[in-house]
Amino acid sequence: MKLVRAELERLAARRFVQLMLALLVVAFAVTAVTTLVGSHQPSPGEIASARQAAVEERQALESTFQKCLTAMRGGLPPEEAESFPEDCSVFDPAQRERLPATADHLQGVFNLADQARPLLYLLMAFLVLFGFLVGASYIGADLATGGVVNLLIWRPRRLAVLGAKLGTLLGALTAVSVLASAAYGGAFWLIGQTAGMPGETGGDFWPSLGLIWARGVVLVLLVATAGFAIATLGRRTAAALGAVMAYAVVWELGLRVVVEVVGIPRGEDWMLSTYFDAWLTGQARLADSTVCQHVSGYCDSSYVIGWESGLAVLLAVIGGLTLAAFAAFHRRDLI
Repeated sequence: MKLVRAELERLAARRFVQLMLALLVVAFAVTAVTTLVGSHQPSPGEIASARQAAVEERQALESTFQKCLTAMRGGLPPEEAESFPEDCSVFDPAQRERLPATADHLQGVFNLADQARPLLYLLMAFLVLFGFLVGASYIGADLATGGVVNLLIWRPRRLAVLGAKLGTLLGALTAVSVLASAAYGGAFWLIGQTAGMPGETGGDFWPSLGLIWARGVVLVLLVATAGFAIATLGRRTAAALGAVMAYAVVWELGLRVVVEVVGIPRGEDWMLSTYFDAWLTGQARLADSTVCQHVSGYCDSSYVIGWESGLAVLLAVIGGLTLAAFAAFHRRDLI
């Protein structure tokens, strides 16, 4: 416990961590203030006009669905019918996750129910970046300046020391994530009540939002662990930053171009970003353009990667990095 307490004090005392916390607060404040300034409570006339527009959009959807059914029965010319799929369920309004609503046609009005999920993803993006930078700098700075060597003189058990550092980091990030989420969510809930509209927040709205939040916190911890592990392997904070930049440029951008040019089937399966998306959102909806290369008419090239695959790949990659970091730290000369 003394080791953990000492590490927690060292983490809190770091100027870089304090700077990152300040920047996190500023980013949240700017997002909230921008939303507040750009929103207003709608008038009865605005609501009536938006409601009529939503009704017309739903009627257009129903009309497209009926036209598809007519095409299936052979009631349309062949050149017009071939633009519809064999299965008209994709146009069925009853099978859509969400029908057009009044809030969709209100301009300059913050709707909590509609904007909560994008705002939550933005929150998690902030926290993931924060976690990675803090995780990498926390161990990287100690290794570069000799702080770890001094600590090992007091506590000469390498794996215990490194484990305490990682555990302290993850515990602190969990606390920061919870507190930041409460403040961030409370601010936008208040904006929805006073300067916008709350929208439809019944049913599974809050449970589904809570599930995304829980996945996001897990993602923050995983990314922070990855930053910690890479910095441990490279003995520098810069090693983690350089590795991520190299991966993003060479693999996520470079390989993506190669995949498009060569026409590799399901090229997105080779990108880590795909599995981040699958884990955080519950499933990644992708398209494989090679499926429809020799198909005329309508062709569905979409496929789905579930959260189970996303979590498995992330755990495998980050778990491997962490094991390698502990093994390297245990064996090598730290001086």
